[in-house]
Amino acid sequence: MAENYKRRIAVFGSTGSVGKQTLEVIKTFPDLFEVEILTAHNNDKLLIEQALIFKPNAIVIGDESKYKGVKDALASTDVKVFAGENSLEEVAAFDTYDIMLDAIVGFAGLRPTIKAVESGKTIALANKETLVVAGDLVMQLAVEKRAPIIPVDSEHSAIFQCLIGETRNKIEKIILTASGGPFLGKKPNFLVNVKREHALQHPNWNMGAKSTVDSATLMNKGLQMMESKWLFNLMPDQIEVIVHRQSIVHSMVQFEDGSVKAQMGLPDMKIPIQYALTFPSRLKAPNPRLNFKKIPVLEFEEPDYKTFRNLTLARAAMEKGGNMPAVLNAANEIAVWAFLNNRIGFLDITGMIEKSMEKINYIEKPNLSDYFESDAEARNFAASLINL
Repeated sequence: MAENYKRRIAVFGSTGSVGKQTLEVIKTFPDLFEVEILTAHNNDKLLIEQALIFKPNAIVIGDESKYKGVKDALASTDVKVFAGENSLEEVAAFDTYDIMLDAIVGFAGLRPTIKAVESGKTIALANKETLVVAGDLVMQLAVEKRAPIIPVDSEHSAIFQCLIGETRNKIEKIILTASGGPFLGKKPNFLVNVKREHALQHPNWNMGAKSTVDSATLMNKGLQMMESKWLFNLMPDQIEVIVHRQSIVHSMVQFEDGSVKAQMGLPDMKIPIQYALTFPSRLKAPNPRLNFKKIPVLEFEEPDYKTFRNLTLARAAMEKGGNMPAVLNAANEIAVWAFLNNRIGFLDITGMIEKSMEKINYIEKPNLSDYFESDAEARNFAASLINL
C-alpha cells in the first residue's frame, strides 16, 4: 500500500463472524489499520472486550437496555458510547473513518450503509441484504457520491478480482459457486426431520447462525445472485449457480470469447476481508496456502432446484424485480429466526417465503420508503403465519 497513513476502519457488526475475522486481519497489520468505530446489536460483553483491545473513537450497542453497562465498563477510557438503531446511522455519517466494513446481518445494515455512501466512504460490503433490497438506489447513489463498494463475500470478491483489468471486455455470464451446505444430496424425506443443530454444521465455512441456515437452504446463494446483479450490472440470465463441494473455486467469470477466469483459494474469509481492506494491494499474510496435490479433483454439479426451492424463489424474485427481493428477504429473515428458535421445521422456511411473495403487493418501481414498507409488511405477514 502506497499510503503513509493508517486506514481508519469502522467495523459495523464487529461481534459477528465476519466482524471478528475483520478484527483479526486488522490485528495482523497494526501499522496499516486502526479501528475507529465498532458496533454490535446486543453482544455487549464482546463489544466491551473489543473496545478495550482496539480503543476505537466510538462504539454503538444497538440494544439500548445495555447502554449503561457498556458505558460504565468503558468509563476509564476515551471511547464514546452510543446506543440504539438511530445511532448506527449517526456514526456511519462521521467523517473520522476511511472504510466501512459492513458486516451487519440482514436488513438492519441498509440504513447505515446508505449514510456511509452519502458521505462518500469506501464500503467493504459483507451485508448482502443492502443490495438485495435496494440495489438500484444504493448503486446509483454510490456512483453519484463516488463511494467505492468493494465486495467481501468470497464469491463476489472472486468475481471482483476476476474483473480487474477487464473493464472493456463484456461479461457473458458469471458462475457463482455454492458449497451445497450440510445437506447436499439430501431429499425432503430427510430434510423434514432436520433440527437447528444439524443446520448449523457447515462443512467448509465459519459463519454466523443466520448465514449458516441460509447456506443450508441455499437461500444464501439466492441472495448472492441478487447482489451480483447490482454489483456487476448484470441481467438475471447472466448469473449461473453451480455446486462446488470443496469451496476452492470461489466463483468464475465467462467472457464473450468463451474464456473463463476463476479465483481460487482455501475457504477462509480472512482472505477476501483483507483484500477489501487493502485494495488494490495484496499484502503478505499468514493464511494457510492451497496445495493442489492434496486436492487432485475439483467437482461441480447442478443444484437440486426441486429440493432446495429457495434458490428458485430467489431467481423468481430477481427476475420480477421491484420490491419482490425485499419481500423475499424479509420473509426469509423471519422464517430463519423462527427455525432457529424451534418454532417451525426446516422445510417450513421455504413455505413461509413463498406465501409472503404471493401475499404482499408488488411494486414495480419502488422508492426507498416503499422498500421499508414492503419489508415491514412482509415481516408482519410472515410472523402472522406462526402467530408471533
